Amino acid sequence: MVKLLRNVVLVLLLIIFISIVYNFRNRESNTVAALTASAVSSKEYKGVFIRDEEMILYNGGGVLSYNVSDGGKVGNGTIIAEAYPSDEQLSIKHERAKLEKELAVLQKIQNPGTLESAQPANLSESIDENYRRLIYCRDMGDFETLDEVSEELLVKLSTYQIITEEVQGFSQKISDIKAEIARLDAKKVSPQEIIPAKRSAYFASYIDGYEEKLTSKNLDSLTVSMLEGITDRKSTAPNVVGKLIDGYGWYLALVADNSKKEYAIGDEVKLRFDSSAEAYPAVITDIRDESKTKSIIIISCDKFNYDLVQHRAEIVELIKGEYTGLKVPREAIRFADIKTTYTDENGNEAEKVLTSKGVYIRKGEQVLFKKIKVIYEGSDYVLSEITDDTDEYLALYDDIMLEEVEKDGKK
Repeated sequence: MVKLLRNVVLVLLLIIFISIVYNFRNRESNTVAALTASAVSSKEYKGVFIRDEEMILYNGGGVLSYNVSDGGKVGNGTIIAEAYPSDEQLSIKHERAKLEKELAVLQKIQNPGTLESAQPANLSESIDENYRRLIYCRDMGDFETLDEVSEELLVKLSTYQIITEEVQGFSQKISDIKAEIARLDAKKVSPQEIIPAKRSAYFASYIDGYEEKLTSKNLDSLTVSMLEGITDRKSTAPNVVGKLIDGYGWYLALVADNSKKEYAIGDEVKLRFDSSAEAYPAVITDIRDESKTKSIIIISCDKFNYDLVQHRAEIVELIKGEYTGLKVPREAIRFADIKTTYTDENGNEAEKVLTSKGVYIRKGEQVLFKKIKVIYEGSDYVLSEITDDTDEYLALYDDIMLEEVEKDGKK
């Protein structure tokens, strides 16, 4: 009898345990933790670059050698390019410039002042610092500074080798480079034509024929058909050097459906192009509705670099906003009547009931309603603002209930 009773008790305990595990798993499967997520509100369009530009021409003879890179700033009289009779002369010029740079580095290393002031301990510490800067510049994509830092690191490493007597010096290498430069000088000829800048501006070699048509003065005359017909085509004219661009400010024009008033004048946006990973801050300066579904949007930007002068028309991601909040499945959103206390016009405290948007969460054995502040709406989820009021609003790691909840807080 005792044995039978014990077996019955064991069976009951097993049933209870299985029931607890089942209910726990079932409960867990019907909740989702409130975690942070990020989203971008953006759309893609064809954007047309509009700048104040002036074409630079030459007589068309010979081969051009550029002294200024695209996006580079020039002053009045700066030599932009030189025309040489053959490609061989370009090779000589480039090779000579490379050797001159190498010679300057070696002479800096070999300079008695550099060697006398160098101490192994201090130099070792400086090398470590330079190396960290090198990695930082590489990771940030700052390639202009990367070249400078690389050269500094080379000088310090070579100086360290000399003062620690790992090498005897670079006198022979310097002599060899000077001899090679002299050999190249004997073969080089003067340029057929020198093309200087007539004024201070930015330079770009990209020419497409729209330089006089697409200017800031002509923004008001742009039409939808004109913008839709513009293509990204580089001119192949034989006498074109490039163009001068006034200032670093420019405009982007695009055609968009703004029937829902998604965009407004004064909106701060970001622009991301196919040719660049960088997002450029910009402002919408004008919107003209040409039809119900087609509006011309003019955007102004003051950021200027190489990537932005390589095209006339390009696919642009127009970023309206970037959001970070708590991710809430749409199926979990509920509405509940919440009593709130307020002070009336007579200074007395009173209560009123407001219908609030939120979610039900499970806290232990309790079911609680928490409000949400929607800052972004996705297809099957929303992002709720992260607030300090975690008692009233959804908080990080809250267990959001996905199933329906009755008015009394029960399933």
